[in-house]
Amino acid sequence: MSVDVLRVPAVQSITGYQIQAAGHGWDAVRVHAPMARTVLLALGDRSGAVIEDSREPALYWFVAAGATAGWDVPGTRPLGLHQHLVVPDSRRRQGPGPWWRIRPEGGALLTDAGALLQALRMAAGSCAGRDGGSR
Repeated sequence: MSVDVLRVPAVQSITGYQIQAAGHGWDAVRVHAPMARTVLLALGDRSGAVIEDSREPALYWFVAAGATAGWDVPGTRPLGLHQHLVVPDSRRRQGPGPWWRIRPEGGALLTDAGALLQALRMAAGSCAGRDGGSR
């Protein structure tokens, strides 16, 4: 599915970034970096665009608007209505700051929420297995 990530209304922040409101065309899911790397592998070419922010460290996937309503998945934070995400310029391929780990090539932005959830569950099991099941 193709959705325009750089859309109005947006608040221009520092050069090369916009603050975008979630819940209008897309929601986002923040995943802590260690778990997110496993999710990237699990999704493979089913992944849509992904923003990485090494300062947090976290990766953000875009899903259909409304898909994060009621979202309660350990290790993640949904961004829906009334929440915002710093979106880098489409050319930004590295930090510092947020950058496109997977760019929205040809306008392809969204990851199927069901596929993301399945990859997250697999990653949670993988991460729990590495640390002996502790949280």
